[in-house]
Amino acid sequence: MKAAPNASVAIIVVNWNGYEFTRNCLQSLARISQPDFQVILVDNASEDDSSTKLRAEFSHLTLLESEQNLGFTGGNNLGIAHALAEGYDYLLLLNNDTEVEPDFISLCLATLQEDPGIAAVQPLMYYLHDKKTVWNAGGEYRKWMGASISLTQRPISDRPYFTEWITGCCILVKAEVVREVGPLDDRYFAYFEDVDWSLRMRNAGYMLQVVPSAVIYHEAGASLKSKKSGKEGRLNPKIHYLNSRNQIFQLRKHVRFPYSLIAWPYQMGKFSLYSIYFVLRGRKEKLRIMWEGIMEGLGHQQKF
Repeated sequence: MKAAPNASVAIIVVNWNGYEFTRNCLQSLARISQPDFQVILVDNASEDDSSTKLRAEFSHLTLLESEQNLGFTGGNNLGIAHALAEGYDYLLLLNNDTEVEPDFISLCLATLQEDPGIAAVQPLMYYLHDKKTVWNAGGEYRKWMGASISLTQRPISDRPYFTEWITGCCILVKAEVVREVGPLDDRYFAYFEDVDWSLRMRNAGYMLQVVPSAVIYHEAGASLKSKKSGKEGRLNPKIHYLNSRNQIFQLRKHVRFPYSLIAWPYQMGKFSLYSIYFVLRGRKEKLRIMWEGIMEGLGHQQKF
């Protein structure tokens, strides 16, 4: 099946101090076969003059500049609001540290348009630095553990299949569904917001699918990795704050009795093991900030 030729797609790419990655991503998007699309580049208050350089090199894109870093959620929501106001039929959220195959959107659209019950689809994602190794092939959400599992096994065929959640690295979603379930939850800032969005779509009665014939490549975590490994390791300590806090958000928002009887002890046990690891490795800042995230998640006053 081919995608409807008149389907309009808004491609939302968020940039934060990532000129080289974003430039590479936009260059690959220039080669895609989908006829009716517009790239909406959201600059999240970059300090490396990214927006000026990218505007000069890619004059055809729509550039939205935020006065502050709104995170993954806020940056994408800025693009989502613009795309919905402009009346696009489909919205594609795409990480800036990706490269795409020219036909990936048309293949994803063909599956998304087959069934009104499908809210969103994703391509098969490989590592950018190792294009034979799968980075993401869909995901499972295990309520008994309160855990989202990223699948990394190469599918045995190119036939689309169902998934329980879709990574925000690359998700093609119907605009009408976004109007129904709402945009990304801004409380997350980054991490787990894609799982939350997927679960909200599924709770509204929709299905999600992976399209293995559609392919992109992902660097993974480019904005949160340090170039050098220091005492605290290569990962920015903030990732542990966001992961721990947002994991608590997920438990509060999506895990109910009787699943909560096991999921809460499981997750707190996991945090305890991380604590032991950080102590043994002398990573005091990561230990402190992880527990700061846990306490923020537990004490958050807004209703879930």
